[in-house]
Amino acid sequence: MTQQLSELETMRPRRRQRRVTSLTIGLTLVAILILMALLAPLLSPYDPNLQTISNRLLPPSALHWFGTDGFGRDLLSRVIYGARPTLLLVSLILILTIPVGLLIGITAGYVGGWTERVLMRITDIFLSLPNLVIALALVSIMGPGLMNGALALALTSWPPFARQARAETLALRRSDYLAAARMQGITGFRLMFGHILPLCMPTAVVRAALSLGGIILSAAGLGFLGMGVQPPTAEWGSMVAEGSKVIFDQWWVAAAPGAAILFASLAFNLTGDGLRDRLDTRHAK
Repeated sequence: MTQQLSELETMRPRRRQRRVTSLTIGLTLVAILILMALLAPLLSPYDPNLQTISNRLLPPSALHWFGTDGFGRDLLSRVIYGARPTLLLVSLILILTIPVGLLIGITAGYVGGWTERVLMRITDIFLSLPNLVIALALVSIMGPGLMNGALALALTSWPPFARQARAETLALRRSDYLAAARMQGITGFRLMFGHILPLCMPTAVVRAALSLGGIILSAAGLGFLGMGVQPPTAEWGSMVAEGSKVIFDQWWVAAAPGAAILFASLAFNLTGDGLRDRLDTRHAK
C-alpha cells in the first residue's frame, strides 16, 4: 500500500510537467501579442508618430527602452502599435483563404470526375506560384496598402487548404459515416457542408496556425519593400527597412521590429505545433 502511494506521488510531478506544452506556451504568447495590439494606447509611453529630431537615433535607455529611429520616434511605441496592422493583415488573409480552400477541396473530393481534375489543376497552378513574388506583382498593380496586401497574399495562400480538404474528403467519401447520412436522405450540399466540413475543420485550423508564421514573414517582406502599410503608420517590415540603412552603427533600429517579427512567428508556430499534437492523434505524445 505504501509502495503504491509512493508511486502515485512520483507520478504527480510528471503530470504537472506535461501540462506545460508548446500549445500553452504558444497561446500565452499569442494572447500577449493580441493584448499588446488592443491596449497599444495604454502600453505605449509615447506617440508612435511623434517626431523629435533632437532625439534621433538614441540608443536604448531608461527613457526609450528600445531607442529611437531616424526621426526621433520611440521604437517601443512603434513596435507595440506595429502589432495592429500585422494581426489585422493576418486575420484578413485567413478569412479569405480558409473558406475558399475548403470550398474547392471539398467540392473536388466529393464530386470527383472532371470537376475534380479542373479544380485540382487550378490549385496546382496557384501552388506553383511563389507567394511573395506574385504578391509583389499584384500589389504593384493594385497599389500598396493593407487590403491590397491581404488580397495579394491570400491569392497564393489557399491551395494548401484545398489539397488537404480534398484528401480528407476522398478518405471520407466511402466511409460508413457518410453512408449512414445518405441512408437518411442527406445528400448534396447538406452532406458536404453539414457532415464533411466539420470533419475537415480541425486539420484546417492546425494548418492555418502553422502557416501564420510564414504569412507574417511575407507581410513583413511586403512592408520591407514598401508595398505594405504606408508610413507614417508603424509596421514591422517597414521599420526593419528603415533600420537596415543604419544597421552597422545603430543596430537597435532594425533589431527591435525584427525581434517583434520573431516573437509573433514563434508564437503562432508553437500554437500550430501544439494544436497538431492535440487534434491529430498520430502526432500525440
